[in-house]
Amino acid sequence: MLRTLTRLAVPAAAFVIGSLPLGHLLLARRRKDTRLHSAHNLGVENVWRELGPELALGTAGLDAAKGAAAVALAPTPASALAAGVAAYLGHLNPPAALYRDLSPEYGLPRGRGNLVLLGVFAALSRQGYGARALLPLGVYAAALAGTRYASAATLAGLGAFALSLRDRPAREQALAYVLLLSAAWRFKENIGRILDDTEPKVGQSVPLAGKRDDQVVTAFMIHPLRISDLWTSSARFAWMQPLYEAGLISDDFVKSVTARFRPMKVGELRGIQTEQGKEIHCYLLSAPLLPDQFRDDPELATRKAIEGARLAQELGAEVFGLGAFWSVVGNKGQDVQDAVPELTITNGGAYTSGTIKAAIPGILEHFAAQGRDLRHATAAVVGANGVVAFGIARTIAPQVGKVIMVGRNLERLERSAQTLRRANPETEIVTTTSYDTLREAELIFTATSDPDPVIFAQHVREGAWIFDEGRPADVDESVRDVPGVRVIPGGVVLPPGQMTSRIDLQFGEGAVPACLAETLIIAATGEHGRKSLGGSTKTENVNFFVDKAQELGFTVLD
Repeated sequence: MLRTLTRLAVPAAAFVIGSLPLGHLLLARRRKDTRLHSAHNLGVENVWRELGPELALGTAGLDAAKGAAAVALAPTPASALAAGVAAYLGHLNPPAALYRDLSPEYGLPRGRGNLVLLGVFAALSRQGYGARALLPLGVYAAALAGTRYASAATLAGLGAFALSLRDRPAREQALAYVLLLSAAWRFKENIGRILDDTEPKVGQSVPLAGKRDDQVVTAFMIHPLRISDLWTSSARFAWMQPLYEAGLISDDFVKSVTARFRPMKVGELRGIQTEQGKEIHCYLLSAPLLPDQFRDDPELATRKAIEGARLAQELGAEVFGLGAFWSVVGNKGQDVQDAVPELTITNGGAYTSGTIKAAIPGILEHFAAQGRDLRHATAAVVGANGVVAFGIARTIAPQVGKVIMVGRNLERLERSAQTLRRANPETEIVTTTSYDTLREAELIFTATSDPDPVIFAQHVREGAWIFDEGRPADVDESVRDVPGVRVIPGGVVLPPGQMTSRIDLQFGEGAVPACLAETLIIAATGEHGRKSLGGSTKTENVNFFVDKAQELGFTVLD
């Protein structure tokens, strides 16, 4: 019994040594926590960039010393390797109590632990492992030079070390693979970003809020609209495609898998530059929930949105936008803002309303220019129970002969209609829950939050114009086959500059949705108080975004 306790005492002590927050204690003297300014993890490169070489080398030396000191406790080669593994695990998974007082607002550190490994292997080379312990350092250096990915180089070095122990006892081999698997688990998101070509390389200049006066950094949350979007947008889900297409896995299986993924960086928007010369960098984040998952499990969606906001903060963004169905979770973003108060959150509602306000006069003017009698025309508004759609109805009511308000709650529709009737006594205002009435309309404006199309070919008359503000689109593809029908996507904005992205946002080349544009405008102007949260939208904010967008060089497409 005593012998067993003695064997456990060394790795237990090594775990404690590895978990000691020595680097944080050193940084605390400067009142700095570099995770707030980190593009991916706390590490030497980031500390060097943010705080200078003196602190970078100091924190690096302390981490390496932890690994070496832990190994030095061990009396035998086998126990030395166990101590090294324990020290690494302690560094990656320290007890929360050690960091509670040091940085309560940021949580536990998420460093890679490469300097701890350096100390471990340096000490192992003097504990009976000789050149075997130096092999991973050489492989790491070669892999880093070839790929410039620290995570991939670390896994290559640890893999080489594990293979080199094939002639050693099974316990030592097992410990080497525990070390490799622990690193692989820590680097799982880094490896995913390598597959998606979104992982920063060592030495690469990473955009961070406040790093340059002429650059601002934002992040925006997206999601797949259909299952096939999963494997076209991210390589980490590509393995499911052949299984799904062969019928070997179901929709429910795919959703159960993706629901377990934390938000991830899947792309970036580059090349956006305002008329005043300010560069706007935007990280695209995604938690791969499908539209019906937002409806069926709103608590899950809110939790993912909050995790996305924290990732945006860790990436160095100063404004975080919620797109598509993310914009309605958590009380339309308010719960997300309450959970992450240090970061500006917006659901994009103000500028979305502004783009509609800017686009509708042009649509009506073009409609009338086709020889149509606008004053006697019938217009329909779909989703009129919503704030955006009711705003459309209020805008068009004075200019047409009849407005059909379509929604799900007839009682609420009637209350809204009474407001319009008082303001527009010469316009006929009717309310309905039936989409069949759309066949009366020459103009259709739609803005719902339904995950599936709601307007189909049988609902539309020939020659109708449809302004589709829904995201995802409210208009089914079959509508485009109706003769003379014109479908106009709403809320589409062309940012200034030459925007590039590996992710197809499905708004056309170089274009973004208005909710994303609002995120960019807030960051560019520094007007964080203009953010859109909750169900109400201030008219002054709508006007602000319309004016500032034009000033910065944003163009509403119609």
